Amino acid sequence: MNSNITKTAIFFFFKILFLSTSMQNKPLHIICFDNPFPADFGGVIDVFYKIKALHSLGFTIYLHCFYDDRNVVSPDLKAITEEVYLYKKNKNPFFVFSKFPLPVICRFQKNLIENIKRYNAPILFEGLHSTMVLQKTSLTNKKYLRLHNIESNFYAGISKSETNLVKKILYYFVSKKYMAYQKTIPDFDSVFALSRSEYKEVNKINANCIYVPVFHGNEVNESLTEYGNYAFYHGDLRLADNKRAAQFLIQVFKKIPDYNLIIASSNGQRFIENKLDNVSNVKFVKIKDERHLAALFADAHINVMLSFQESGTKLKVINSLFKSRFCLINKNMVDDEKVLSLCVIAETKQDFINKIIDLKDKPYKQIDMKKQVLMDVLNDINNAKLIEQKITFD
Repeated sequence: MNSNITKTAIFFFFKILFLSTSMQNKPLHIICFDNPFPADFGGVIDVFYKIKALHSLGFTIYLHCFYDDRNVVSPDLKAITEEVYLYKKNKNPFFVFSKFPLPVICRFQKNLIENIKRYNAPILFEGLHSTMVLQKTSLTNKKYLRLHNIESNFYAGISKSETNLVKKILYYFVSKKYMAYQKTIPDFDSVFALSRSEYKEVNKINANCIYVPVFHGNEVNESLTEYGNYAFYHGDLRLADNKRAAQFLIQVFKKIPDYNLIIASSNGQRFIENKLDNVSNVKFVKIKDERHLAALFADAHINVMLSFQESGTKLKVINSLFKSRFCLINKNMVDDEKVLSLCVIAETKQDFINKIIDLKDKPYKQIDMKKQVLMDVLNDINNAKLIEQKITFD
């Protein structure tokens, strides 16, 4: 009997040892367009919480980040990575004449190649922005692409919304160059599309494309009451599309003078306040930090959002669904039908006016249904497993 117990104990010891070793034997290079912490804007939010989820699945992550001014590696990032390498973006003005898109060519440094070769591991590229190294050297590593946008469409949309003539022209040519550069997409072993529409488009040229929804780090706020106190819009007001959306909403709320709109951002205060002549029910609030933004979500009754360019899933919708109440959007904001089912849809100015008037006095009672859908579609760990299933190790 003691012999059987001993054999059983030895069996489980080696089983646990094997599982522990295999869990940690998943090295992965991730090359990122920016330093993903703090996770304070759309693209890096997806990156940071993806790294966190992959780390929890046992990946050993060697992270390579290009940056402008985010040159500090935080303890939060160190805790979920093995190594973090920072590379300053190259701002050579002559790059504007290159055949490569400017956001791509500026993200290369020679020591990136050396650092990749230090560890034999697959490479996950965060967006086409981060792939210039593939034009500079031949790497035998397995290569995977997280597609954040169809960049030619994205920059064409920015060009249309941009009011500065120089920027409008620059974005137009970036879009055209991306049309050629996107021909590299079939070269990747797998592509992880962030939206349904991008999956459908890319799957035509790379059959190993799968849909992996955005990573976000949220949990459903179950403590919300049935009523909030105002309508809410938030976004990075350095972006032309967000500026245009804010101006649209100011015009909408001119027609609803008895209901308040808060426009929140960490920038753009002067731009908004210059648009508020004779509009007393709209105000700008500068976002102090993540906790402040969470409080604004929790007190909002209607989250109003729209985009003038189709670009898959906007992270601001995901955050609003998890942390707040009603989401009133146009269809350019989300293309996942299950997520879209949790939102109220409007397209025209009059649509927005009518829906806001209808929702402002309506109790919010969808938390249970919302929780079920969001944790089905937008579960960070389950979505990280989709990536894990595609990555192979030599």
